[in-house]
Amino acid sequence: MKYQPINNTLYIKNRRNFMAEMKPKSLAVFNSNDIYPISADSTMPFQQHRDILYLSGVDQEESILLLFPDAVEEKHREVLFLRETNEHIAVWEGEKLTKEKAHEVSGVKTVYWLSDFDKIFFELMTQAETIYFNTNEHYRQSVETETREARFIKATKEKFPAHNWAKSNPILQRLRAVKDPLEIKVLQQACDITEKGFRRVLQFVKPDVWEYEIEAEFMHEFLRNRSDGFAYTPIIASGNNANVLHYIENNQQCKAGDLILMDVGASYANYSSDMTRTIPVSGTYSKRQREVYNSVLHVKNEATKLLVPGAFWKEYHVEVGKLMTSELLKLGLLDKADVQNEDPDWPAYKKYFMHGTSHHMGLDTHDYGILWEPIKAGMVFTVEPGIYIPEEGFGIRLEDDVVIQEKGEPFNLMRNIPIEAEEIEDLMNS
Repeated sequence: MKYQPINNTLYIKNRRNFMAEMKPKSLAVFNSNDIYPISADSTMPFQQHRDILYLSGVDQEESILLLFPDAVEEKHREVLFLRETNEHIAVWEGEKLTKEKAHEVSGVKTVYWLSDFDKIFFELMTQAETIYFNTNEHYRQSVETETREARFIKATKEKFPAHNWAKSNPILQRLRAVKDPLEIKVLQQACDITEKGFRRVLQFVKPDVWEYEIEAEFMHEFLRNRSDGFAYTPIIASGNNANVLHYIENNQQCKAGDLILMDVGASYANYSSDMTRTIPVSGTYSKRQREVYNSVLHVKNEATKLLVPGAFWKEYHVEVGKLMTSELLKLGLLDKADVQNEDPDWPAYKKYFMHGTSHHMGLDTHDYGILWEPIKAGMVFTVEPGIYIPEEGFGIRLEDDVVIQEKGEPFNLMRNIPIEAEEIEDLMNS
């Protein structure tokens, strides 16, 4: 890993919080992700499953965490299983976690090699009545590949049919949604790296530059600051490409007079940042571009104020829709008849702003959080309104990441990233 180690007190606390929610005489198992094949002997770079990472800090393939608060022996209340390393693996793949290093990273005292898992797991299952399976229940999940976790669940149900089973995910959805101060610190590092990338790009962009060249500038700055790379596939969308919400080709030339919508975020220690800025290729916004830009910025600023403890995500989006409708009327994109005759299930503003305004942020770019429960202090959200006008050849989205506070407005983790039109123009022309 490129990133600096995170204090293991975070993982000790996370495990304690999870185990406090478990049923009596139950154990929970969390598996690492697979290394996914491409073709021949090629594989995708390893990405650790965020749940085992959240609970242990172990960022390595073929790892298993087992939690059993009521285990007969105290040493089996928290157990890590790791792939046994040797000199051959060290030469070909590099250093892997030793038992001692795994304890240092995670705070888990009992560490076994993976070859011991079946024997110890059977012993502990004879003491347990319920097993928690870690299924993926995120509202945006779309899993077509059989995961290591899925294989484990299938095999365990066959081998232990008399056990009860429960779901880890509802517990994790609530725990992971509210960030520890240590997590906020890491998220701030990710946002600070994103800021460095953006400031670099402001000095780089000029007419006829290619979208992929801008992507390369971001990546250069991210990697030299210990980032894992992009937190998600970057969007560098010039001109009308900005009106394709998930445009990721990044293969067009940026023309004078156009805008570039850049939805980019650095990952640091597996924590995501998520920024969008829209800048002028030529260094200056036209009158109409600035007019729309300032409307989007106004909606973003006002929407941010609505993210307070006790608010509900669904109702928040209704209020943001009202803010956007007002701005679209001012811009002449909607008229009163459009609003009066709108379909309640697809309001008139959706013609120009068709996506949601906010989502949870954290270890995943679209992080855990139960959307029908009230917002709490310590949660981290994006705020990302946009206006997309294909007939005028541009789209504008602006996005920051904010932390919900006990009182007052959210704290903006991207407060130092230029966003006012004048500041962006000044930096591009300095």
